[in-house]
Amino acid sequence: MVVFDPGDDAAHTRAALTMHHPAAGRATIHPTPGTDSTLTLAHNVLDALGKTTPVPGYRATDPVPAWTLAAAWILALPISRLTVLRAHLLSARALDDLLALRARTGVRLYLVCHQPKLSAALERTLARTGYDMADADAVLSQDDRTPPHALRTGQATPDSGEWIDLPALTTLTSYESNPTCGCTAPTAAERGFRPPALPSRIAAQVAHRLDRTAHPHLAAHLAAAVATAASTSQLNTARIQDLAPDGTTLTLHDRHNVRQGCTTHPVPAWAQPLLRATAFTHFLATGERGSALFTDPLGARGLPSLKDFAERLKLRPPQPPPLRRKPRKGQQPTATIWPVSGAHHAWRWAAEENMQGCPQPPRHRP
Repeated sequence: MVVFDPGDDAAHTRAALTMHHPAAGRATIHPTPGTDSTLTLAHNVLDALGKTTPVPGYRATDPVPAWTLAAAWILALPISRLTVLRAHLLSARALDDLLALRARTGVRLYLVCHQPKLSAALERTLARTGYDMADADAVLSQDDRTPPHALRTGQATPDSGEWIDLPALTTLTSYESNPTCGCTAPTAAERGFRPPALPSRIAAQVAHRLDRTAHPHLAAHLAAAVATAASTSQLNTARIQDLAPDGTTLTLHDRHNVRQGCTTHPVPAWAQPLLRATAFTHFLATGERGSALFTDPLGARGLPSLKDFAERLKLRPPQPPPLRRKPRKGQQPTATIWPVSGAHHAWRWAAEENMQGCPQPPRHRP
């Protein structure tokens, strides 16, 4: 859809920006002026979806990973309507990439042209595809600017930026290994397993910190750890086909029965878009279903480990009590303790307590 705003009316631009509501399936892009870089436009899309840019781990001049991640997030959230302002200023390459994004995701694309006729680049690009034309007064209406009540997300929980201690992360590090498994796993409820409960306020803060991450496999990996209280070895058994198409369940495998056995875990609503995004990234990049879910098919380098990523977001397992004596002047803060957990999921106390209290870290030794 080409939307004409021949008078470059500020009210129409405000309306388009007001329509921006990713939770309701709508995003508005205001392209960076003064550049014809398609990578910059891809970053504009990611910025509009709430992701931090530039995206580390890829060649600084390669736009392909950024466009692939943008497509994956659009599919995962999902975004059904993408409005692009100042479309008449975009280069032919940028317009081609926007049309490719539409083809990959099925998103409805609205190109706002702030002049009475199409630019030469826009006319040449649109000649290769079907499109409709509309007046800004008709498309940028009051009704479109108000998100449906049912899709509104409530007030965002203020994030103090302080450390959040998550009992589920106590079991992240372990010694066991799990080869590939093709079982039909029972549910966590059938196993009698319940990960540590996450209060809604804490869940909102964790989701907020993860939502800013443009790398879906990192965000999904840590979200799955928080939701399932699984170890890294268990999480690494997950393949694309182990995630339900709607992201509501995730199967983790345990062929040697050192934990709870192969188990299908429910995925909380706040984590589902993150897991769907990493699955879509694999589909878009390779089309394969057998790949490890929490890997990057785009080949990013130099990204943090899962523990380092968690610490960057100030997420950690519960820590031992602080030392009673005052730290010496110039002494460095104590590093986060990540206990190496054994196969304690099978212990009697764990079953009796329903994992509400994960084992505490070892006592701190200065």
